[in-house]
Amino acid sequence: MRLVLVGPPGAGKGTQAEFIAAHLAVPKISTGDIFRANVSQGTPLGVEAKRYMDAGQLVPDEVTINMVRDRLAEPDAGDGFLLDGFPRTVPQASALDKLLADLGTALDLVMELVVDDDEVIRRLSGRRTCRGCGKIWHVEFDPTSKENICDRCGSELFQRDDDKAETIANRLVEYADKTAPLVDFFGAQGKLVGIDATGPVEDVTVRAIDALRSYGG
Repeated sequence: MRLVLVGPPGAGKGTQAEFIAAHLAVPKISTGDIFRANVSQGTPLGVEAKRYMDAGQLVPDEVTINMVRDRLAEPDAGDGFLLDGFPRTVPQASALDKLLADLGTALDLVMELVVDDDEVIRRLSGRRTCRGCGKIWHVEFDPTSKENICDRCGSELFQRDDDKAETIANRLVEYADKTAPLVDFFGAQGKLVGIDATGPVEDVTVRAIDALRSYGG
């Protein structure tokens, strides 16, 4: 099965991607992993991407898409894959459709993890990071025994700027502007299925796999 996972920040895409890819026995492919691999290996695309990244600029879609093309052409993706973090915009989705057509295939399904903004803010703004060992705790879901002190190493916990409510709200606005239109794009193709992403991780995974089974996955 060829699958794309979409959803807002804090929806649990990374976690669910691991479980779903394992269930389908296909590689989980994230743009982050692709970028790191190309940059660390010094590929021509990696060198080009690093030039933009070092300048604090966004990597152009053309570079990203060519990296995705190379990754999807690898043997382990021949029988299917799960894309996490790509496409992020409708132009990228159109480019992905063309890329797959060139490879003689197409997407089977796009799974949207559905969670409301208030829940996203609750999940992300409650995270606290240890200054010592880097472990991430949560004031509600995974609290430490002593407030703001890491149970693992005893160091102080802090809230990253990315986890502050106002930053999260801005990320949700950006998601609504750029990525949410993907839902309409793939919905018009009849390839979209929505999954309730609230509740325990295990429950969300069960819902996702049940949905996949109904599509032959």
